[in-house]
Formats: sequence, C-alpha cells, structure tokens
Amino acid sequence: MDTTQTQSEASSRVPLRAVALVCTLSPSPKPSSSQLLAEQTMAALSDHGVSGRVIRVVDHDVKPGVEVDMGDGDAWPEIRDSVLGADILVISTPIWLGHPSSVAQKVMERLDAELSESDEEGRPLTYGKVAAVCVVGNEDGAHKVSADLFQGLNDVGFSLAPGAVTYWVGEAMQGTDYQDLDATPESTASTTATLAANAAHLARRLKAAPYAAP
Repeated sequence: MDTTQTQSEASSRVPLRAVALVCTLSPSPKPSSSQLLAEQTMAALSDHGVSGRVIRVVDHDVKPGVEVDMGDGDAWPEIRDSVLGADILVISTPIWLGHPSSVAQKVMERLDAELSESDEEGRPLTYGKVAAVCVVGNEDGAHKVSADLFQGLNDVGFSLAPGAVTYWVGEAMQGTDYQDLDATPESTASTTATLAANAAHLARRLKAAPYAAP
C-alpha cells in the first residue's frame, strides 16, 4: 500500500472548525447580505467536513484598539477564542465608500495584536490557520476590498488558498441587494464552492504539516 496515499486519505477525513465574522453595520435581527453570503460559505464548507459558527460582530461590544483585551467589558476576547479555536477564519463584509466596512477594519485592528502572541515554538498563534473573505455591495470594488483584507490577514499570520474570496456586487447606482435576489447567481455559487474546497484542503494540509518556527 502506498503510505503517502494512505496519509493523504486520512488527512482528507480530519474534521475542521471554521468561524465567520460578519462585519455588517446592521445589528440583529435586521437582514444582512453579508450574513447571508457568510452562511452560504459555511454551508459550502460543511460539504468538506467543516463545522463552525457565524458571529455578527456588531452584536457584540468589541472595543476599538490593537490589544488582545481592551478591558471594560470588551467582547473581543471571547470572539478571539473562537478564532483561535478554528482552522478557518471567514470575514464577510459589505462595501462602503469603496472600502471594507468600519466593523471589518476594527476586526483587522484587533487581529493585529496577534503579532505579539506566539506558541511555545515562537510561531504566531495564527500560523497554520486559513483565512477567506466574502464581499457584497451595490457598486464595483470586490477585488479592491478583498485585496485590502488579504494583505492584513496575511500580515498577521493567516494563509490564503487559491480563490480565497467569494463576492457579489450589483449594478452601479441601483438599489438591489444580494439578499433581495430570487436565487443565488451561479457565478457566485460556484465561486463560493471553490473557496470552500480550497480553504478546507489547505487547512488540512497545514494541520498535517505545520509551518516551522521562525
């Protein structure tokens, strides 16, 4: 029996965890296109043995700052525990004024604290974790928004698989939202499926063969 093939088959069955941080500006229970695309991405991940949860960040009192814990009732430490307990992090954001939402920027600033945290071998705690991005909006700009988030996520230690973003943008100067569509466009659905397959694949490979310490 081919030992390499046996190890690969075993790796493909390793269960994974994911957490999606939804960065809409709208608190629950208001409908959110960012929430919808995040939930669709989590459903696609579940097809690859990935379980997890979706967190709408604005529902929690996440303080501004660049520390692990900003004190005074800061909700970030609990969310951080979910991120560190997951193999895959998904950030879902709307486009506002051509940029990720202010909530997404706050999340990135809080993740910056991970640059000062490390495991017993000196590796950032985010090493070995995979990140992906969901973007929705009514104007073009999904590539620019994902590029902004990709850079920050990579800076703080996350790995990116090929096709690490899924998105939908509506016609310019119109008011149709993603959640208003009668059905998910095939192009978005197939892109979401690719994101899920590649993110799960990379997460399993990194779990089996972690990065070496710097």
